[in-house]
Amino acid sequence: MAGNRKHYSTTALWAAHDHESPERDVAMPIHHSVTFAYQDMDEWFDVAVGKKPGHIYSRNTNPTVRALELTMRALDGAEESISFSTGMAAISNTLFTLLSPGDRVVAIKDTYGGTNKIFLEFLPANDVDVAFCDTLDFEGIEKEMARGCKVLYLETPTNPVLKVVDIQRLAKAAQDQGAIVIVDNTFATPVNQMPLELGAHLVVYSATKYLNGHSDAMGGILSGPKTLVDRVFHYREINGATLHANSAYMILRGLKTLELRIQRHNENAQRVAEFLKQHDKVESVYYPGLPDHPNYDIAKRQMRGFGGMLSFALKGDFDQVKKLLPKMKYAHSAASLGSVSTLVGPPRVTSHVELTMAERSAMGIPESLVRYSAGVENGDDLIADLEQALARI
Repeated sequence: MAGNRKHYSTTALWAAHDHESPERDVAMPIHHSVTFAYQDMDEWFDVAVGKKPGHIYSRNTNPTVRALELTMRALDGAEESISFSTGMAAISNTLFTLLSPGDRVVAIKDTYGGTNKIFLEFLPANDVDVAFCDTLDFEGIEKEMARGCKVLYLETPTNPVLKVVDIQRLAKAAQDQGAIVIVDNTFATPVNQMPLELGAHLVVYSATKYLNGHSDAMGGILSGPKTLVDRVFHYREINGATLHANSAYMILRGLKTLELRIQRHNENAQRVAEFLKQHDKVESVYYPGLPDHPNYDIAKRQMRGFGGMLSFALKGDFDQVKKLLPKMKYAHSAASLGSVSTLVGPPRVTSHVELTMAERSAMGIPESLVRYSAGVENGDDLIADLEQALARI
């Protein structure tokens, strides 16, 4: 069942269910215990060194957390998955595990603001050479990798202007160079896109977003080959960016409705994008499900659905954004995305608040841009809400 793209809902419900549990739990319990006791010293040692299954200390492993990891392993079609306290912990722990002073990483310019800061500040401070490439210049990325590349880092669709990267093409080029390919799949989720099937080595998520889906728990996920994931796990268990059992439970619960929610997110985002495309107060709309999107053909080829995220630029400047957002009734003006409720906000105070105006401009992010995370509300209500709000600015 793992990796079978026809059975996500079944996999999400059953992948980690332990039929041999003496309690016969239908719902995964939350294991709050920090430590786990052993009477037999030999058994304790065997569990501690990995010879036998079990748990020693929740900074390392925990039964509830492990259930989430097993579920994501199945959904991603991976050999192994591990979790983190946040999505940025997943990204930073992975990069700092795989990159050492003197190594070279090739990255696209269009990434989440926090990720961008790692490439701009933290990796260079550790003597890692960072080559930034125009996101859609695939030939240029390939040429940059040919100059030397330990890791290729991709995000697709990108945050916040929804560019779509050709994973299969770039993964093949990276593998020819012996580079490790990491893909941030947060916007798409495994329901809409399977990076490992397209040639990536590792896939990362902010589980806070669609995987959880209710804006009430934070977490991160990494999936891929066991040899690579185990290396990152060792870094994480010492670094301490561990996911709490309660958050793991809430994300695991969210995964049970992931496919159902994503279907509605996809549908609503498509309808909203098409509506905004025709509106005279909107300068441009960014959504890979629109036929005139510059990467529509790639998205259609490598994605099963176009996702619940879109963005649009208003005619005018940031003052127009400040007027519009308070007038919307069915959208929270808030950071984050991927919730059952619609969330909106400009990148300058959400995804790319860490960057300067000049840095955002260099990434092609207009100051009048609004990032729109379509929820699972009735689509007619979302469009009517946007219509009345736009009419009042």
